[in-house]
Amino acid sequence: MACVCSNVQPPVCKSIRQLWLRAKVLRTPPILILSFYFCFQRRGFVCAPATMVKAVIGEEIQLTSVEDRLSHSPLSCQVGLVIGKISTNLDRGFVFDLVPTPLNDGGEPASWIVDDDADISSSKKKKGFGSKSKSQASFLSIDKDWVAEHARQVSRMLVGGMKVVGIYIWVNESLFKNSTLVLSQTVKGVADAAPIRDFGWDERLLIHISYSPRRWTCKSCSLSSNITSSSLRPCDFKMGRVLSTLQKFKCVYSFDIRFPIFHENVSSSGNFAGILRDIISSHAQELKGAKALIDGNLVNVDELYTSDGVHEVEFLTPFMHDTSFRASSEEVGGILVFTGSICSFAYSNAKEPISQALADIKGDIISSLHSRLDVICDETDGQLDPVADGSGEPENEVSTQIPIPQLQLQLLRKRCSLSFPRRVFVPWLGDTYICDYIQPSETLEVLRDHCVELMSMEAPTDASMILEPEGKSVTLSTNSFWETVIPQSTEHKTSPLNNSSDDKSSVSGRHLEKSSNVSVIAALLVLVLSIIVGIVLFVFRT
Repeated sequence: MACVCSNVQPPVCKSIRQLWLRAKVLRTPPILILSFYFCFQRRGFVCAPATMVKAVIGEEIQLTSVEDRLSHSPLSCQVGLVIGKISTNLDRGFVFDLVPTPLNDGGEPASWIVDDDADISSSKKKKGFGSKSKSQASFLSIDKDWVAEHARQVSRMLVGGMKVVGIYIWVNESLFKNSTLVLSQTVKGVADAAPIRDFGWDERLLIHISYSPRRWTCKSCSLSSNITSSSLRPCDFKMGRVLSTLQKFKCVYSFDIRFPIFHENVSSSGNFAGILRDIISSHAQELKGAKALIDGNLVNVDELYTSDGVHEVEFLTPFMHDTSFRASSEEVGGILVFTGSICSFAYSNAKEPISQALADIKGDIISSLHSRLDVICDETDGQLDPVADGSGEPENEVSTQIPIPQLQLQLLRKRCSLSFPRRVFVPWLGDTYICDYIQPSETLEVLRDHCVELMSMEAPTDASMILEPEGKSVTLSTNSFWETVIPQSTEHKTSPLNNSSDDKSSVSGRHLEKSSNVSVIAALLVLVLSIIVGIVLFVFRT
């Protein structure tokens, strides 16, 4: 149990067991020392124990294959990503696979050894090939930005329960000891590029595969403090069965989110991408409190689920739970309709409770929405939206077109519809799947290229092995706010069809007003008649 505290002296930051033993040694009533401890803790002087991984278990078959591949290669160093899962319930980490970082756009590796010897050519330094025995004067250099970008794109391809939990390095022992600072900085960059949302774990793993001598070591890198060479702490590492003990969960989640678009003079909520990110974050809070059915049954989320097969999960969200957006028709110029169906997979360890699996599925649903938006923002840079335009004409009276991520919805005068990328699943290790996102205009060939380049795996040649379960695509559209919205000044010139519809709506409004007046008069007559009858009956009885 680790404690991070800077407000008090170390003797105060003791566990309850240590305080109890100290009280016996000092012959002090234990209840007195514990009272002071909880008093200081309530006032914020004593920190809660920090989440720390005590042991890491790697998939033996997969990691052994990685070691054989590296040992038979001429590489003197290699850096890559650690794909796995961190279980806070078990205080344990699980490693599924090690994915090497590919060559950059210039065809150079992400890591290389720099030697002080001037006789070594620059090409050998850059490519990292040559003898595996280097002098202690050498040091390791890593393209941290390229490794972080690799982590960002790989994190999109992972499903629930799978995360980029750190990096690995293939290098000898002396170079590893001389390069702890650059390795810690690389771990920090990967954590920033591939954050783990809604997860109270401020550490990442650093796995060192040494070829001189041949051994595996694992360290935990803390992200809460300033990155220094002392940020690395050793943790137990062993190999065993990991993938075969995973429980599999599947969920098809349908949603229909409607968000008001305010007029420019009332609110300025930002561009398309910013508004949609806020909508997704708001929906994540609503989904967090949803109840779940597993295989059609209500289950105790604190228990284990040990049955075999793929378990179907269905979420029950509260009806009209989110009532934070209220406005009149004069304030709202339109409605943003965000609807679709998302397929989600999640993998949980057999010893983890059901609540962890449900949290992984919920997190995967929200991450999938964020990933689709990121794909659109990445691929539409420099491209123009063929449908949406700005608020008006510029000085040269030529209509300008705005890229979708920068589109200002408050200034939109035309209806806009956008289809999001669909999610497809590819077999990975064992019975697990990873995913990718395909644009409507793309084919499965893009999927195969991503698998080879990013995940260093052979994509399936049989298209039937690729799952495409999302029948209803995720779409976003802008609609008018009913038929009673006050038209904009630029929309006064409408077609006769629109005028006739407006006249019909106004006539129907007058009919409704007359009918409501008749109802009020009838109610008053009934009330007066009831009073008269009551008075007559009272007089008759007396």
